Amino acid sequence: MKNVDISRVDLNLFVVFDVIYREGNLTRASEALNLSQPAVSHALSRLRDRFDDPLFERSSKKMVPTPLAKAIIERVREGLANLESTLIDGLIFDPATAERTFVIAMRDVLEAKALPEIAAHFQAIAPNIRIRSVRLARRDIENALVRGTIDFAADVLIPVSKQLNHTLLGSEELSVMVAKDHPLTRISPKDFNLAAYLKAKHIQVSSRPDGPGMEDMALSRLGENREIAMRCQHYYAAAKVVEKTDWLLTLPTTYASALCDAEHSDSKTCILPLPFKAEPLEVHLYWQQKSEQDPAMVWCKQQIEKLLLG
Repeated sequence: MKNVDISRVDLNLFVVFDVIYREGNLTRASEALNLSQPAVSHALSRLRDRFDDPLFERSSKKMVPTPLAKAIIERVREGLANLESTLIDGLIFDPATAERTFVIAMRDVLEAKALPEIAAHFQAIAPNIRIRSVRLARRDIENALVRGTIDFAADVLIPVSKQLNHTLLGSEELSVMVAKDHPLTRISPKDFNLAAYLKAKHIQVSSRPDGPGMEDMALSRLGENREIAMRCQHYYAAAKVVEKTDWLLTLPTTYASALCDAEHSDSKTCILPLPFKAEPLEVHLYWQQKSEQDPAMVWCKQQIEKLLLG
C-alpha cells in the first residue's frame, strides 16, 4: 500500500471493496450499495491506486479477486465489523458489565460526603467502574474538563464558558467546631453570639495561600473581621488542631458532623451553630457539554445527581 496515512484514506472504500468481493459483480455491488455503477468503479479505481494492485480482474461477467485481495479480505471485514461494533456499543452503556474510570475533581469536604455513597452504590450496580477523585485549583477546572483530563468537577459556583454545563447539587450550611472542653461549650447556645465568635481566634482552611473564606466575606458585609491564628489546607488537619487549642473552626455542617462521628463517643470536639447569617455553600456539578453524547457520561452524571442532590 502506498503512502499509508489513515487520515487520508476514505474508509468507505473498504465497504465498497467488501461488497464487490461478496457480489463478484460491479452492477450487483452498485445495487447493494445503492450507488451508481460509475461511483463504484471510481471507488475501486481509488483502491487500486492506493494498493497498487488491480484487486479484481474480469473473468467473463465475474470480478475475480487477485491474490492480494484474497489476502486482505478477512482483515478488511474484521476492521469493518469492529467499526460497526464500536458505533453500536458506543450508544449502549451497561453499568453491570462496563469497565471504565471516571475522574471527578472535588474538595476534601465533598469527598467525605460523596465517596462513601458513590462507592457503595457503584459496587452494587457497576462493580467494574472505577472512580478517581482529584483536587484541582478552581482556575484549572474548565481547562481540565475541556481537555478531558477529568470527567466531572464538583465545586462552588464559578464562571465557566459555554463549553461547560453545570447543575446545582445542593447547599451546605456552616457550623463552628470547638474542643470538647472549650469554655463556649459551657454557655447556653443563645450566648454564643457574634461577639463571642469574634473574641476567639480562628483556623482558616483554604487551598489558596491567602485571601478570605466565605465566612470572612459574610463578616465583611457586617463590617466585622476575625483573627486568624492558623491557615491550613485541609479540614481534617484543622479539626485535629481544634482538639488541642481553644481556636474555632468554621466549616460545612455535614463535614463537621462526619469528623465528630468518626470519633464516636470519644469525640474531642463539639459543634456549635454559626452565630451570624452566612449564605449557604452551594455545590455545583460541572461537565463538558460535548460529553452529553456519551451514554456512559450521562449515566454517571445521573448517578452522582441521584446520590448527592439535595
